[in-house]
Amino acid sequence: MPMSEKDRELISLLSENARLSTAMLARKLNLSRTTVQARLERLERDGVITGYGVRLSDEFQRGIVRAHVMITLAPKALARVTPQLEAIRAVGQLHSVSGGFDLIAVVSAGSIQELDLIIDRIGDIDGVERTQSSIILSTRIDR
Repeated sequence: MPMSEKDRELISLLSENARLSTAMLARKLNLSRTTVQARLERLERDGVITGYGVRLSDEFQRGIVRAHVMITLAPKALARVTPQLEAIRAVGQLHSVSGGFDLIAVVSAGSIQELDLIIDRIGDIDGVERTQSSIILSTRIDR
């Protein structure tokens, strides 16, 4: 679907703060409130916006250990491995990628020990041949 520059600006504002009121969005976009409401409804109806989320504070996130877990799969194992990874609540995102790995899972845990157990659990899934993990030290840009 074609998107206007104002649609992109609207999405950008919502990405920064999904709780902005329609009136505030209208002021920031220099549009009427009804125009912004109509754009939001269209973007939701067309499936561009599928939900609104929560951003956690830096202080809270300091207590969370996160890692990228790169996963190499056995041939034709993607269909059976994906639901098992989805069942692990600590896996927040799963990306199919090109290159030396097949998947990258973004995993969150309360401690290094918990992270270690989660990575072991991922490695034990039938069809996972190998994992390699990188702990996220800090996030420099988060849009």
